[in-house]
This record gives sequence, structure tokens and C-alpha cells, in this order.
Amino acid sequence: MSDIRIVSTATLERTIADWFLLPDGSLDESEELATLVKVALMTDRRADRDEILPDPDSTDRRGWWGDYEAELIWDGWPVGCKNWVLLRNPITDPYSLEGDTVLRAQNYTREALTPMINKRYCTGIDVQAARVDIERIHVLVRVFRGPLPEIALRFQDLWTEIRES
Repeated sequence: MSDIRIVSTATLERTIADWFLLPDGSLDESEELATLVKVALMTDRRADRDEILPDPDSTDRRGWWGDYEAELIWDGWPVGCKNWVLLRNPITDPYSLEGDTVLRAQNYTREALTPMINKRYCTGIDVQAARVDIERIHVLVRVFRGPLPEIALRFQDLWTEIRES
């Protein structure tokens, strides 16, 4: 596996990801597993037809055209995470119509990373999500590589607009 290292910076307004260049101008190919996790979590996976989209006036289910028959064509899988469908949603409890938002964020994150285990890029993944304030859920991801030390990455989903339930 050889991927280009991606570095990211996040603010409340946006997250920016870019390739990391070495001092000689060449691309850094270290931290391949972390790069794979970032691509999986920082891209939008196609929403299912029955999922409620953040914008009720939109039919854009996002996703990447390259996911079409990815397994058959290049031994791949659908890339990305569905956490984007939680934008604009209020953070709800398990009794709401759409279910527990924290649990959905955790499940969407796990769904995005599970192919890494199936393809044997890592030996295990631990995903924990927690509500940290009225508009924010933190998702902590730990990726295990057999006997090597775990890799811990934290991703945030921000709810900038809270609607009345």
C-alpha cells in the first residue's frame, strides 16, 4: 500500500485537507493508514434512497461515481462516510423518529472504516462517539495494526443549524 500523506486543518467553518510535501518538493508517502482513514471519513458516501437528506429540497445523495461496482472493477468498496446526512439535524435521543444522532454518527463512521478490516489493512477498529455540547459530537477512532501501537484520530461533526424538533 502506498498512498500520499494527507494533512488537514479544521476550523468551525470548514476542514481543509491537502497533500503533504517534503522539503525537496516530493510527496510524502508516510502514514498510509492514517491517510486511508482520512479519505474514508472526509469524503461523502452516497446516501441510501430511504435516508432523509439534510436539505429537504435536494435530491443530491452525494457519493462518488467511482463507487459504482467498485468491488467488481478494482477490488474496492464504496468510499466515504455518511456523517454528512446528519448536518442540520438536531442532536436527538434514541426515542426520536430518526434515532439517536450520536449512535448514528458512530455507526456511519464504523461503516466507512469496516472495509479496512475486511481488506486486511488493519486488524481492528474502535469507534466511540460522544456529545460534547449542544451542537457538537466528537468521534474518536482507534485503528489497530496487530502488535503495532494503535493509531488514534479524532473527527468532529458540527451541527451549525439546529432545527426545532
